[in-house]
Order: sequence, then structure tokens, then C-alpha cells
Amino acid sequence: MDDSRGDGGDRDSDGREQDGREQDGREQDVWDLVVVGGGPAGAAAALGAVRMRPGLRVLLLDKADFPRDKACGDGIAAHGRDELAKLGIPDLIDDYRPTPRLSVVSPSGVRVSADVARPNHVVPRMVFDARLVEAARAAGVRVRRHRVRTLDLGGPVVVIDGRYRARAVVAADGANSAVRRLIGLPATASRHTAIAVRGYADVPADDDVQLIAMQKAGWPAYAWSFPIGDGTANVGFGMLLPRLHATGAPGRQVLHGRLAELLPDRPARDLRAHHLPLSTGRPSPGAGRVMLAGDAASLINPLTGEGIYYALLSGRLAGESAVEAPGDPLPLYRRKLRQALGRHLRTTDVLARLAQSTGFIDAAIGTAVHRKEVFDLLVEVGLGSGTVPPPLALAVGARWLRDTLGGKGRSASRP
Repeated sequence: MDDSRGDGGDRDSDGREQDGREQDGREQDVWDLVVVGGGPAGAAAALGAVRMRPGLRVLLLDKADFPRDKACGDGIAAHGRDELAKLGIPDLIDDYRPTPRLSVVSPSGVRVSADVARPNHVVPRMVFDARLVEAARAAGVRVRRHRVRTLDLGGPVVVIDGRYRARAVVAADGANSAVRRLIGLPATASRHTAIAVRGYADVPADDDVQLIAMQKAGWPAYAWSFPIGDGTANVGFGMLLPRLHATGAPGRQVLHGRLAELLPDRPARDLRAHHLPLSTGRPSPGAGRVMLAGDAASLINPLTGEGIYYALLSGRLAGESAVEAPGDPLPLYRRKLRQALGRHLRTTDVLARLAQSTGFIDAAIGTAVHRKEVFDLLVEVGLGSGTVPPPLALAVGARWLRDTLGGKGRSASRP
């Protein structure tokens, strides 16, 4: 998000300049909660707080005006829609056509295609984020355009840029979080960071299949095509940052070239690159009265790059924690995150290590060709909060071993 207006006065949601006062003239009032960042995590934090306690004084700050674009895959899985319902906005994306089918191609070409248990949606972030911010505003959240530069944690409240005082703060300002840096927490290490390029392409109007096409070169690496339902699709290609650096070629050349190679029938426009801090390298979820949510907390699935569900969930939990424990919200937030995602994140940590082997991924997808419950499990782990039951883990492991020793399973599983 680019602050193209410079450093003038803050703008309230209606565009009026603000001078640091509330409308009743009181200066330096204490906000119950200040949220930095108006994406899904930030809007969910604000909505979660005011939904739990209507009338709460919540301020949402973002350095951009909405609507604004955000480089992302735009996919909203069923778990994300569950979170929208918990925030009181279950019909927010009902006007977008669901995508009922998913097709995944493994690094060696094994393909599985099936209906997902619950349809996904694809909604451009230009639309989705603006709707979330508008929902927060309608619920009583004050929204202002402001770029955060300083943070003082030393007193009884958090002071932002010398003008905003808050009993609690949620930092939802993305992968390059300024707030995370200001509270002294390091950025996600490059070995736990992916980079992707996203664009849009024309597709048949009736295309309703989400496609993930994996590539051996530079593995883990894959391209995607997620149809929106209006004759266009969100398309992109992503890989781990160290793998990109290892190519020795310019990033633009690698990312754009491999996207074109894997999706030759879908030439992309409006290409933009973005970093994805993966959950395998997640930092502490905050410090003092400041809680990190979404990308700022490195909550991105290392297997798929999915982050909107994590953003909505972690934002809501942070907002609720600010209400339930206003004096010291971080311990409660940490417990809530552990209860909601602890087992799942441990699962994805293990699977991400196993997935360094293309043979493991081939075995998992090859098993899913013949067993729908394995396909459904892959979706749950990759797009939601699923874990892996031992019997299914054994089934994939057995196929992996058989393929490794015999070299026959992969070719036999091609449809």
C-alpha cells in the first residue's frame, strides 16, 4: 500500500482532515483498541472487538485509502467464510460465484481433480478488503488514513506517533509490518519466506475449477489459476525465497517466466510480486499490549501460501482478547491462538519438512487420486485448520515408500 499523499493530516473515513481531536474536542483520548492495518486481519480484529462489546472505542488506521489493490491469490476457503459468519457478516461475498472443484498437479505430473467438500470463493482483494473495512465502519469503528512511524510502550497505555493512545494495539500491517519492527521483533527469516507474483488472466466464463500446478524446478514451487466467475482468473506463481536467489537470475525473469511456462494458455496482466512469511518461521505473537495478527505474525500456510483464513481468525481472536483482558491481552491471545491453531501448525510444520521431497508430494496426490478422504484432508490442511489422522498418514507414507523403492506407483496413478 503506497502512501501517495505524503505526510499531511490524517483523513477520517469520510475524507475530512483530522487534527488529533475527537469531534467532541477532547485531545489525546484513550482508545480501547487501535488496529494498525485494514486488511482481513485488521478488519477482523476491529469487528471482533466491537461485536463482543458494542460501543467500544476502536480506531482502525491504514496508510492507504480503500478500495486498494493487494497482491494475493484472492482465494477465500470455507473456513474463511466461517470466520465471516462469526464476525456477523456471513453474506459478505454471497454475490461471488463459488468454485466447487479443485485440480492439483504434482511435481511429476500426477493429477487429482475432485469436488471439494465445501466450495471456495475467489474475491479480488480490491473488493474484499474494502467490504470488510466498510463493515467495520458500519459497526462503529473509526477508520483513518495514517502511516504509523513510532510506538511508545513505556507507559500505562501505548502511544502511537505521540497522538493516539490505546489500551491495546493489534498490528495487522502485513508481511513487512512496521509495528513488528517497532516493538523489536525480527522479520521472518528468508528460509521461511516465499515470494510470489500475481496477475489476472482471461478464462472461459464457465471456468469453475481452481488449479494448482506444481513444478520440480526450484521445488517447492507452483502456479495457480483461481477463476473469479466473471471471465477472469487470479493467476500466479510462487516459490521459496532462497530457491529464487539460488537461480542467480533476476526475480522478475524467473517468476514471470515460470508462470508463463506453467500456464501458457493464460497470459497474465497486472503482475505484482509479494512476500509471504510462512508459519514455519512465526515470531512471537506480540509484545506488551501489542498483538500481531495475520501476515504480521507470519501466519501463512507453508504448504499452500493460504493466509486469509489465518488472518481473519487471528484478527478476531486478537480483537476479542483486547476486550476480555484489556490490561494484559497478549497472554490470552497467545492461548487462544494455541487452542485454535496449535495442533494444525505443528502438522503443517512437519508436512512442510516432508514436502521438501517431491516424492512425498507425488505420493500424497497419488493417494488422493484413489481416496477421496485423502483429497479432502489435503484441502483441510492446506486451506483450513486440519490435522492428519494416523491411518491416512500411514497410507501416504506407504505409497511414498513403494514409489521410492519400486518407481512404479507414480506412473500407475496418472488418470
